[in-house]
Amino acid sequence: MTDSTERAGKDEKEFTGSEILLRCLLEEGVDVAFGYPGGAVLPIYDSLYRGALNHLLARHEQGAIHAADGYARATGKPGVVIATSGPGATNLVTGIANAQMDSIPLVCITGNVAQSLIGTDAFQEADIVGITMPITKHSYLVTDVKDLPRIVKEAFHIASTGRPGPVLIDIPKDVSNAKSTFQYPSTVTVRGYQPKSDPHPLQLTRLYQALKEAKKPLILAGGGVVTSGAEKELIAFAEKARIPVTTTLMGLGGFPGQHSLWLGMPGMHGTYAANHALLECDLLIGIGARFDDRVTMGRIDKFATGAKIVHIDIDPAEIGKNLDTFIPIVGDVKKVLASAMQEAPRCPSDAWLKQVQGWYRQYPFRYRDEEGVLKPQWVIQHLYESTGGDAVVTTDVGQHQMWVAQYFPFARPRSFITSGGLGTMGFGFPAALGAQLARPGETVISVTGDGGFQMTCQELAVAALSEIPVKVAVINNHCLGMVRQWQEIFHKKRYSEVDLSGSPDFVRLTEAYGVKAFRAKTREEAVRVWKEALEHPGPAVVDFWVHSSENVYPMVASGTGLDEMMMGDEEG
Repeated sequence: MTDSTERAGKDEKEFTGSEILLRCLLEEGVDVAFGYPGGAVLPIYDSLYRGALNHLLARHEQGAIHAADGYARATGKPGVVIATSGPGATNLVTGIANAQMDSIPLVCITGNVAQSLIGTDAFQEADIVGITMPITKHSYLVTDVKDLPRIVKEAFHIASTGRPGPVLIDIPKDVSNAKSTFQYPSTVTVRGYQPKSDPHPLQLTRLYQALKEAKKPLILAGGGVVTSGAEKELIAFAEKARIPVTTTLMGLGGFPGQHSLWLGMPGMHGTYAANHALLECDLLIGIGARFDDRVTMGRIDKFATGAKIVHIDIDPAEIGKNLDTFIPIVGDVKKVLASAMQEAPRCPSDAWLKQVQGWYRQYPFRYRDEEGVLKPQWVIQHLYESTGGDAVVTTDVGQHQMWVAQYFPFARPRSFITSGGLGTMGFGFPAALGAQLARPGETVISVTGDGGFQMTCQELAVAALSEIPVKVAVINNHCLGMVRQWQEIFHKKRYSEVDLSGSPDFVRLTEAYGVKAFRAKTREEAVRVWKEALEHPGPAVVDFWVHSSENVYPMVASGTGLDEMMMGDEEG
């Protein structure tokens, strides 16, 4: 499968497969792995016992992989997770799918039963390669210990190049115990895998011509901008061509939220300005964005109908998948924008800029304030103001996720970490642990709901024992808020199974793990306890009690056009 060049002066000493794996991880610069041991990975954990590699013991494999995911999003480097065979491996499935949907580089190492037992329904046997094949970028079942160094080298290469994604390495126990010399490749070439990064010059020429003609251009920037580290190039391109910018949920932070050209987030809970700019633009430049249904609402017939579509993406399979493309440009976003800057003309867009900026000022996000009521939107605003926006924020999934996207204007890439494509509840808190380990000197805030927090709150033990100073803000509305909102709007207030009464007292639960905890029911309490939480040197949880009837607006229902925005009573 590969051609590899091995380093000179190979070590003739023999090592077990587990020792070779550890040496490979160190060669790749891995400074922390997340995992949970079990029978099939005992040889690997025996090698880890020597302490050459930092390992974080999660309390559930899903917590481990979400932490590795958060680490990867915070750094851009592959996160590493280790799990045993059978249930250990299958507990990774949600996290693998989550990373695949959001193009996050992970190397997932699972143990398996000995090869002689594979296919016999042995104890804790599962075909994890087959199970995860649709949700990984690539998978390996290691059958010979001699192949292990090459496979690890390939796995890190595949996970982190082109469009990033999770790669699985399944290692049977007999391979972990087998012995071989250690020969780590210095280079690797995978046949059939050669991601294209440089744009075609003829397509750039077509782009220049389209820019000259566009009176109402618009940039839709997605997660690919953050992944490629193209935030400076995007700012320079937008400023030179004089094009307003809207950023998807995954693209938040890829363009400064305070910039005069920024129109906010588009789509289901986006700004009036962003959505109406999409309706009226005559040139739409998608940059590292998938044109997914939370932006188009599944109504392609009502989305940017008057625009020529330019689509820039590292993955050629994305171009034309959801939207007909006038100018396809395959390449790394950073390289494409750097090349485009050389000859990009200024668009005749002055009148357009005045119009869309007027929309942005006229229709900001609003909510109805009430005396004595703690509003979730105000809480998010306070988190922003108390940190000056200088924080890494992770979220879970639901209403609080959208309020963070709306009311916390991110200025830096990799400062907003969320489950965008899969929408995984339970993601936010463990992802914050991984992000904090990746960026130890920074403030990391996990904003979560009372539903999602209960899915992975057992990882509080990890925060306490390892003294990981994540600050958790639980937006506690005592229900499954987003589901309740949909039932209110689309199911005539038939609230079916969304009441989370019976949830634990989060303060007492948190304190049982040895973590500092606070509760706030009023604005005054919120200001005081959040200040204490920020000043506390270790991890802390603040339980913010908000009203269950609060909804996220604006809102566009699935299957409707962006011109059918529900502004809500709060929006007037």
